[in-house]
Amino acid sequence: MPRASVREQIVDAAFEQFHRHGYNACGVKLITDSAGVPKGSFYNHFESKEALALVVMDRYGETRHLDKLADASKPPLVRLRGHFEALGQDIEDFGYERGCVYGNFSTEAADHIPAIREGVREALDLWTNAITATIREAQEDGSLTSAQEAEILARFLVNAWEGAIVGERAAKDGSSFATFFTVAFEVVLR
Repeated sequence: MPRASVREQIVDAAFEQFHRHGYNACGVKLITDSAGVPKGSFYNHFESKEALALVVMDRYGETRHLDKLADASKPPLVRLRGHFEALGQDIEDFGYERGCVYGNFSTEAADHIPAIREGVREALDLWTNAITATIREAQEDGSLTSAQEAEILARFLVNAWEGAIVGERAAKDGSSFATFFTVAFEVVLR
């Protein structure tokens, strides 16, 4: 099997380090040391840590189970719940010690780094749009009322999920996720 390119080694290491330690705690040296490449090679592939963070956000987005929302073989609300269950399982698998890269970057860097703020906004919009489409399907098939706009419900779910992640990082017992599922699927999406 061919060896990964230096750029890919850096992205893989940054993905791991940003997810584990957050944006501010990761310097270029930590990332390149983790990648096993010289620090100078970083700048051959990225103009800044911020530019690398945007690539990491894109890569992280590919792991967010959006495919579960598009699986037309299941009813929309089943897909939506499965999506959040998969996200919750990812966080549980890390012992509740890693949050969502979008949320982490937002709280750490969005106020100070416009490129990070815009990257987070775009990522959250993409996620919200996928959820909006699923909610619209549920409204169209009658399994969910149309009393509220699909986009508003979707944005609420994304924001509530990000808050549940914060709660789980403190509780580490599944209680915040259980509350999310109860309120989201037994009250809001009824």
